[in-house]
Amino acid sequence: MITDDVKDLAERLERRIDPRRKFRGKIEIEWGSAILVGTVQDIGREGMFIELVPPLWLGATFGARLHFPPVLPVQCIVKRVDPAKGIAVTYTLSSEGDASQLQDLLARMPVE
Repeated sequence: MITDDVKDLAERLERRIDPRRKFRGKIEIEWGSAILVGTVQDIGREGMFIELVPPLWLGATFGARLHFPPVLPVQCIVKRVDPAKGIAVTYTLSSEGDASQLQDLLARMPVE
């Protein structure tokens, strides 16, 4: 039996508005003059989890190229860090056309 305290905690921790979709894809992160390569584990309309070791720190901002077919440029902010796995980020797309294209792709993916 789950206590009310545990249930309340679980609801507070889950802050996603949209469900995430399983997606395994490459992302290239522009970090200064370096390009870091990570793997997107899951993605939603406003966020994704990137497998990246060592991870960037909480609050770090960066530009990246998400390798969906086609490649989509994104601007990201690190919102959560899992030191052994990677980073959870929110992101924005550079154009309405890119956002529309991503929405179409997400609509065809299974919910996690």
